[in-house]
Amino acid sequence: MKIKDIVRNKDVIYGKKDLETLYEFKNFPVFMGVTNKRVFSDKFFRMRWQISKSSGMLQLNPLLPLKVLYPETHNSGCVGKLWEEHHLEFANFIYRHKPQNVLEIGACHGILFQKYLRLNNKVKWTIVEPNPRIDKKIKVKVIKKFFDEKIEIPSSIDVFTHSHVIEHIYDLHKFMKDLDDKILPGKLMIFSIPHLEIMLKKKYTNCVNFEHTMFLTEPYLKYFLDMYGFEILEKKFFKKDHSIFYACKKLKKKRKPSLKPKYSRYKKMYNDYILYHLKLIKKLNRLISNKKLRNPIFLFGAHVFSQYLLNFGLNEKKIKFVLDNDKQKQNKRLYGTKLKVRSPKILSKYEKPIVILKVGVYKNEIKKDILENINSKTVFI
Repeated sequence: MKIKDIVRNKDVIYGKKDLETLYEFKNFPVFMGVTNKRVFSDKFFRMRWQISKSSGMLQLNPLLPLKVLYPETHNSGCVGKLWEEHHLEFANFIYRHKPQNVLEIGACHGILFQKYLRLNNKVKWTIVEPNPRIDKKIKVKVIKKFFDEKIEIPSSIDVFTHSHVIEHIYDLHKFMKDLDDKILPGKLMIFSIPHLEIMLKKKYTNCVNFEHTMFLTEPYLKYFLDMYGFEILEKKFFKKDHSIFYACKKLKKKRKPSLKPKYSRYKKMYNDYILYHLKLIKKLNRLISNKKLRNPIFLFGAHVFSQYLLNFGLNEKKIKFVLDNDKQKQNKRLYGTKLKVRSPKILSKYEKPIVILKVGVYKNEIKKDILENINSKTVFI
């Protein structure tokens, strides 16, 4: 059945019809995860990236229906030492502002709440999440919905929080207006976002995708915060290329937002990103297609990292398995491919296995674990 798309042919900042197409993937997998279903059931959709000539915003057009994009969770942000460190540090960032009653938007597994309980086990916490995967043992109030204007929020809520959520929003003006309507003056909004500008600059393949549908960098975020009456009290970088934490206070009066055009800068950054990957894939295909090569080849990451490489043209037939540390992904199939997912521990069976490792900020953590705990003779490309 054909997917009915959502047209977004206007700049998400100014609303102007001035979008210029930069690159398009004809058939990209709609789900950034794994599946037990048969290959023929997978769905694909065009991924077309455009840029606004007035604001310089990189954005996806058209968009996928939310029910197609989020049929279930794909466990992003749940596994690994780096995410563990992020959640702990973000919990401490929130704790500095001493909230008594917290509303969290988009919590999924409720990990942030669990980390925060170690700092204050008397805090009241409510989660608004359409696809909750929260253990029944965790005593927290859950509203199984998307956050919108229909959600009723008690006036006793003193802190609204969200982590790696805002960059997923389709209509950011509406989302910010809903927050503006729900958050009383003097109350706080504390959130974490991915550091997208440095991620694109470093060519990380998880930067922009069907879920990150706009290039929400610091200047754009500041524009939206000013427009809807939020003052930045504190900002903190988590690592150089991972996340940015913000603590904002709702003001009684809104500020006039301003924005310097980013068209030339961001167009070049995105075009460099595309050119880098096209060259990379040619290089990788040449290496793994060498007839003299006898070593088994693996691809790390049962997520959008691998889907991007494969859709740029990486030769899927040369890959033995996709590797992933998430036990819930293992022994399933990477959506949109024929590749099965296995634990990295399988590398211990081979003399000199080759692993294609293009996983952005998580690269060093993964490489270190494999070399020290699984197979020291693993070759990474």
